[in-house]
Amino acid sequence: MLIVRNRYLPGRRYAAINLFGVLFCRHGTKVTPLMINHERIHTAQMLEMGILPFYVWYLVEWLIKVPTPGRAYKRISFEREAYRHEHDLGYLSRRRHYAWWPLLWVRKEKRQKHQKK
Repeated sequence: MLIVRNRYLPGRRYAAINLFGVLFCRHGTKVTPLMINHERIHTAQMLEMGILPFYVWYLVEWLIKVPTPGRAYKRISFEREAYRHEHDLGYLSRRRHYAWWPLLWVRKEKRQKHQKK
């Protein structure tokens, strides 16, 4: 994954953003294997849907979830899949296509405890 460090992208609230399969990070952001895995999951989602449909779906889902309780970003199905599996560095090798689809209807994500091995 190509990593571009800059002072503009992403916005101040985020450490990194994946645009078209390129990871943009602010200067000083520590890029970890978990962050790269999270963003690679997004790249897989983009490739299976097509880049433009992915971004349109992402925006529409976010707009639908903004007026509901909780943080809309964390409830987007693409983010749920990526956060759920970011600690599993082998996930992409066995990931099923459209694995985010069932997460559209998940009402509340349970907080998972990840153990170091």
